[in-house]
Amino acid sequence: MEGGAVTTIHAEPGTPLDDATLVGRARDGDVRAYEQLVLRYQGQMFRLAVKMLHHRGDAEDVVQEVFLGAWRKLEQLKDDYSFVGWLYRSTTNRCLNVIRARRPQADVDLDLAESPRRDARPEHAVQVSSQLAALNEALRGLTAQQRACWLLREVHGRSYDEIGEIVGANPAAVRGRIARARAQLAEEMKPWR
Repeated sequence: MEGGAVTTIHAEPGTPLDDATLVGRARDGDVRAYEQLVLRYQGQMFRLAVKMLHHRGDAEDVVQEVFLGAWRKLEQLKDDYSFVGWLYRSTTNRCLNVIRARRPQADVDLDLAESPRRDARPEHAVQVSSQLAALNEALRGLTAQQRACWLLREVHGRSYDEIGEIVGANPAAVRGRIARARAQLAEEMKPWR
């Protein structure tokens, strides 16, 4: 997965293969097919991990472990179409394990916040940066399970059923966690309205 240029594998010229086809080929030992899956989903898994962990280095480690583990255990995947859900579940679980292993206090990496546009008014840029820092701090105030559910729903657009499968809870519990997270975030972000 490291090295030179990666070639996109196509079914017909110009048409990328779907996930299930790539997973099937990867299971048969096609490293290039797996590289395509990594390229397709590493950004999404990294964004989830960095928001959950608030630490770029830890997020990079988690994503690397997830993709290496997925490669090693690909034959255990029962349904090729469930690969993405499997990645989300693995990433979330690894992040939760990292959070559990940490001391109660973790440093916030303000470099992770998206920087405001350079051509924006300086006072607006400061306000946006402050809002992002406040949101990151508010996210840290959520329980790890609430943060995972909220991020999977609000940032990654996953359904309640998918989130339930990822975090190992029923959809009603997921809805409850998200509702509590939304209420807590709304309260914390009141000064920014």
